[in-house]
Amino acid sequence: MKIIKGGICSVDGVKASGVCKGKYGMALISNPDSAAAAVFTSNKVVAAPVILTREHIKDGAISVLVANSGNANCFTGEQGQKDAYKMAEDVAEKLNISPQQVGVSSTGVIGRKMPMEIIGELIQKGIDALEHSAEGSANAAKAIMTTDTYYKELSVETTLNDGKKVRIGGICKGSGMIAPNMGTMLCFITTDIKATPQELESSLKKAVDESFNMVVVDGDESTNDTVIIMANRKSGKIDENFQEALNFLCIKLARLLARDGEGATKLIEVAIKGAYNKEDARKAARSVVKSPLVKTAVFGSDPNWGRIVAAVGYSGAQMDPDKISVILSSDNEEVNIVNQGKVKAFENTEELHIAEKIMQKEEIKIMVDLGLGNDSATAFGCDLSYDYVKINAEYTT
Repeated sequence: MKIIKGGICSVDGVKASGVCKGKYGMALISNPDSAAAAVFTSNKVVAAPVILTREHIKDGAISVLVANSGNANCFTGEQGQKDAYKMAEDVAEKLNISPQQVGVSSTGVIGRKMPMEIIGELIQKGIDALEHSAEGSANAAKAIMTTDTYYKELSVETTLNDGKKVRIGGICKGSGMIAPNMGTMLCFITTDIKATPQELESSLKKAVDESFNMVVVDGDESTNDTVIIMANRKSGKIDENFQEALNFLCIKLARLLARDGEGATKLIEVAIKGAYNKEDARKAARSVVKSPLVKTAVFGSDPNWGRIVAAVGYSGAQMDPDKISVILSSDNEEVNIVNQGKVKAFENTEELHIAEKIMQKEEIKIMVDLGLGNDSATAFGCDLSYDYVKINAEYTT
């Protein structure tokens, strides 16, 4: 497996575009005659485009995705449903396909009506700008940004068991309102794998569980979460090599989301091992990376092992305080601050100094060994800074 250039357009036959007007953006992705699958938010307040796309993807086929930024089209009632369908209808008419073949996504402010005049104008410009190029992929990734500080894309190539090469490309956005149960964001994935919609759905769910469902920026779950994969079936049959590549791509994108959390200055990776079972490992990892006290300690470069252990303790995972160990690491430095229930940092001032130095880095890994079993899990997040409060205090103004 290798990382390649081109993003979603690294896949043969895929075209993409991204256009903007003021605070609004519009991305289009065309992957004709594709099998498709998706994972959506589990929030009970659901955006209109999520409702529409859930319905359109039931038959396992989506040829085009259209996604706008600047307005979430959520909590907008019957008019929001009409506006979401109008977006699909406009795209379908211009590309001479059925509206059922169009998936729709939106991101932005909740509870405001869609500016359909601007949306219609951007759809036309986006259709005209569709191209099979790395620039097309990058433009699409940029167009769906909201409070993101940089666009996020990745593409990989791997060899299947039948010897054929397969490519997977992805773009995503997300900076705030990010929590497990489909880490709050939009992600669009293209591939040339030959697979049924059912096979794609199974593969996507596995990848999402290891990646986007393990990201926490602030603990608030969005109303618009969507991950869609479209496969044009031009390459070989789906197998474990494809799954490995898809997991890799989604985990890398998830890390980008965590690093770009609103107001973030540091990336936090929490690795749990020695858990009694997989679910316990996931619970503990997400609990630590979600903790406001851990996040603020990381922001302040404070190696506060007590907050880490406490977060594991209330996570719901089985744990024994006398068996837990905590290791901090960054770059080439590592320090064991808690060893089987004993705080080593108190015993050695040099270790405490190393821990403080590690906490000043931009990427910090917190490793927790529960000492109870053989299962593990990794979660991704960021620190909680002054700027997070400022960004969200002024979001709708």
